[in-house]
Formats: sequence, C-alpha cells, structure tokens
Amino acid sequence: MSAPTRRLTTAQALVRFLSAQYTERDGVRRRLIAGTWGIFGHGNVAGVGQALVEYADVMPYHQGRNEQSMVHAAVGYARQLNRLSAQAVTTSIGPGATNLVTGAALATINRLPVLLLPGDYFASHAPDPLLQQLEHPVEADVSVNDTLRPVSRYFDRITRPEALIPSALQAMRVLADPAETGAVTLALPQDVQAEAYDWPEEFFAERVWYVRRPAPDPVELNAAVEAIRSARRPLIVAGGGVHHSEAEQALKAFVEATGVPVASTQAGKGSLRHDHPADLGGIGHTGTAVSDDLARTADLVIGVGTRYTDFTTASGTLFRNPDVRFLNLNITAFDAHKLAARTLVCDARSGLEKLAGGLAGYRVPEAYEAEYRAGKERWDEVVEAAYRAGDDSAVPTQTQVLGALDAAVGDDDVVINAAGSLPGDLHKLWRSRSPRQYHLEYGYSCMGYEIPAAIGVQQAAPGTPVWALVGDGTYLMMPTEIVTAVQEGLPLNMVLIQNHGYASIGGLSEETGGERFGTAYRFRAADGTFTGAPLPVDLAANAASLGMDVLRAKTVGELREALAAARASDRPTCVYVETDPAPTAPPAEAWWDVPVAETASREAAVEARERYDRQVADRRRHL
Repeated sequence: MSAPTRRLTTAQALVRFLSAQYTERDGVRRRLIAGTWGIFGHGNVAGVGQALVEYADVMPYHQGRNEQSMVHAAVGYARQLNRLSAQAVTTSIGPGATNLVTGAALATINRLPVLLLPGDYFASHAPDPLLQQLEHPVEADVSVNDTLRPVSRYFDRITRPEALIPSALQAMRVLADPAETGAVTLALPQDVQAEAYDWPEEFFAERVWYVRRPAPDPVELNAAVEAIRSARRPLIVAGGGVHHSEAEQALKAFVEATGVPVASTQAGKGSLRHDHPADLGGIGHTGTAVSDDLARTADLVIGVGTRYTDFTTASGTLFRNPDVRFLNLNITAFDAHKLAARTLVCDARSGLEKLAGGLAGYRVPEAYEAEYRAGKERWDEVVEAAYRAGDDSAVPTQTQVLGALDAAVGDDDVVINAAGSLPGDLHKLWRSRSPRQYHLEYGYSCMGYEIPAAIGVQQAAPGTPVWALVGDGTYLMMPTEIVTAVQEGLPLNMVLIQNHGYASIGGLSEETGGERFGTAYRFRAADGTFTGAPLPVDLAANAASLGMDVLRAKTVGELREALAAARASDRPTCVYVETDPAPTAPPAEAWWDVPVAETASREAAVEARERYDRQVADRRRHL
C-alpha cells in the first residue's frame, strides 16, 4: 500500500510546509515562520505569490516597499522574540533578489534568523536569457542569487520539486539552531515554483524544532570556577547572547551572589537594569568611563555571549593588565575561543547558573566593589549633565533629545537605532530599564535599519510603544517603509533628528585627516567648494507625504510635549527636531582603529597620522 500524497506546486508545498513548523524552548511553543514579507515580480508572482493566496488562511502576508527593508523588518521581529520565531521574505529575480544582500549580511552577522525566498532563472533554461537573468559565459548554473551565498548560513537552489524536501528541513534546522542561525536562502527557479509534484503527506505534518540549552562540560566548568575564584578584579562583558538565551535573571543572580560587575556591548546593553549597582553601562570605544577604566585593570574578563568586536576591545587596546586572562561563555565555540580564552561552550543561562552553583562563598574584594560603585555614581552625574536642559526655549542638542526621550518612555518601550552618531551617544548614556528596551543593530551598523525594524518589533510585540531614532542621513536612505507602517496600522513612533549631514563620519573624518570632506549636506559653489548654507530639504514634509502624523519641535519644551503626544497616539507619528550641532556627548573613553594616511601633504592628515601612531602602539595580541 503506497503512502498518501498531496499534489501541489513546489511553491504551494513550501508555504504549506512553513505553516506547520514550530520552535519550542522551556515549554513555550511558537510558529517558526510567523509570516511572509513580499514584493512581487515575474520571478515569484505566479509561484510563491499564488501559493500565498492559496494558503492565506495559514500564512500571513505583509507587503513591503523595498527588499532590503523587508529583511530588516524580519530581523527586528526575530530579535524581539529572542530568535524563537522568524519571518520569510520573497522577491523576484534580478534587482529584487540582489537587494536582499545587505539585509542578509546584517542578519547573519548578528546571528538572527530570516528565511529568504528569491526567484531565480528557469531550471530548464528553456527561455534563456530571460528578463533580468545574469548570463555567465562558463558557468551556466550561476545567477545573481549566488551573491547571497557568503552572507547566508545555509543556501540551496531548488532545481527539482523533490529537492525541496531535504533542503526545507535543513533550512528549518539552521533557523532554529541557537549557534548556527542567520540568513537562510532557498533560491526558487520560476518554472520549478509552478511545477506540480506528488508530495508525501508527512512533509506537511506539524514539526517542532526544540531550541536546546546545552549545559557546560564538567571539565570546562571546573576550570572556569577556579579561574574566577582566583581573580581579584573580574569583569563581565555581557553580549547579545545574554538576551538571546533569556539569561538576564541568571546574570542578575550571579552578580548579586559574587559582586562581579557587568559592562555591556551594544547588543548586550540592558542585560542588567541601568540602576543595578553592578551595571556599569557600555564598554569599549563608545563605553562609559567606569567600564573602560575597570577593563584596563581587570585580571579576568568573563565574556558572556559576545563576539568581541573591535568597538568592544577598542581595537585590541582596552585590556591592558599584563596578567589579564579571558573566560568566554558562549554557545558558539568559534566565539568562545577568541582572545585565547578559557572556554565554556554552552547556553548562557545554563552556564551562568552552573557557574553560580560552583562559586558558593566567593565574592570580589570589598575595595573593588566600592571602587566600581563610586565610578558608576560619577558616570551617572555625567549622564545627568548631558541630558539636562537649562532653558526650555533653547534649541535642543542631540543628548538633550535623548534626555527628553528618557523622560517620556516607559519601562517596556523599545528604542531602535543602528548607525550615525546616535549609537555612540546611546551606548554611553541610555538608561535601559528592561531587557528588550535597547535595540541597537551594531553588528553591521546598517543605515536604513531603524524604520523597518520598528515595524518588525511592533508585529512581534503588539501594543508596545516603539521608537525609531533616525538621523537625516539614515532617513534619506530608506524612508519607504513608513508607507508599510501606515498600511499595517502600526503606531510607529519616529524621532527624526536633522543635523544637516553625516555627523558621525564628519567627526571621524576630522579626527583622521579627512577634514570633514563630503560629510555635510550643503550647496556646491561654482568652484567646487561647499557653502555654509544647508540644503532647503524638508524631511518632515516628506514623512507627512508618506502618511505619518508629524509634530515639529523647535525647542526643548516643544520636544517634550511632542514626545508625549507621539507616545499617546495610535497613528504612525514623527517627531521632527532640528538640533544644535554643537557636540555635547562625553568624548570617547577608548580608541578605535581607523587607519590614517601614512604619507600626506596636508597638515590635518600629518597630525592625524602622528596621533594614530601613538595609539596603535598600545595594541596587544592576547595569546
């Protein structure tokens, strides 16, 4: 007797399969693929598009305006749900597919799951060359979708219907894997999408992918306990893995039992509440003074779920104690072994709980605890000074904008940012009140992320106030998903800060001898120079034209009122503010390596190289 089958097209089978996939961790079950974003063209409209119509009752569809933005929205969704649920993105072939590359890189670098379903050429090659097909003279199986290979954790081109079965299962395995996750690409040739096949009924059965919490190896655990017990000045560096593992309470219990202080990366900020006595704020180039001072003298650095990017290590110059050693607790062995560390390869929550159990009776010296608490108090005063606005009628500075927002948000609001000068100010100054409040995409620092990511977060957490902090440079790159927020009825709050140029890169250009060339939005004179007058661009009017309610705030007082009104609104709302460009954020507490011209005739570059040579001399390789 033959096993039962169901005759469907490949695209129909894929959508039906995706609708029956679930994750489960700690007894909580979620849809693995909760919805599909799409922009349709000839490469997917008759295949995946028809399948989404066929199964609209089991697979929600979201219409996007830009393919990169759709990936950002899916990433924001997955991050908000700690990677336990994801979304798919379907595009046509050609530019629709290649527009996915930036978003895919962002997802994979940040270890966040998203399923990409780009259309592809005909597997039969019958109509070659079709519209938008890349022809390669010696590799006929190459298409533009091959650009997604290096930025995907799993890639396959489905050239026969039955090939979907093993590939779809592998795709789900990677998406649900806490160590290997990232962008997953299934390239779908147009003819194969529409081809019918007799699918085994078992392919469509509900399937649960258990998200494991691997425990630490006993030998590694014993060595880690001994390393901590022998430390006098230990420091925890909390990364995004703390959030992904939902290990915040385990970290809090560990810290309160041992007194070990916590500094955080951009992805790890909020692992402890800002007012916890052991929370020292950000670390590294954009870190706080207290975090970086302790990092320079730490004898043991305990990395929990961090990749140790160059911002975190100050390009290898931060951890200066000649006797410093590293202990890395990470679910990914690749990251655990960085900096020649002693390793604890396991889930962050299970690892912290086991460490706490083995450290009964251990606590850092009282003098060390008093030292970092005093440093925290001093830094809190720095934050207050940066946030403080003495005159409500004054034009606000960028840090005063953050201070006003800090006063407006509730504990569970989510604040989203990714690029420009804001990440540095936020990492130093923002006072995180809950684990999900601080949402910085800084693994790829992708301009244009904020608005679509805010949409994804609101889809994942309905009813949660979400704030996209957007500079003028980022806004001009990708404002299109404002239309999507209007269409989906999402009360997105956007704080649009106008400072007439690329403030972050302008400062970096000045520091490295580039003299702020090409970083301001100014008129070009006949002689090629730029005048001092800003361009007459009205970004607030643009946001209004896309469907947002717009509140213009010219003063600190008006800003406070506008933020309160935006938070109370049930419509997509933009708070537009033109800031005083004078820098008011505390300066960088640690270095960042951006190579400077070794030879130059201009004085600014010569002086920048001299500063660079002094700084790079402090770099150390930890072996």
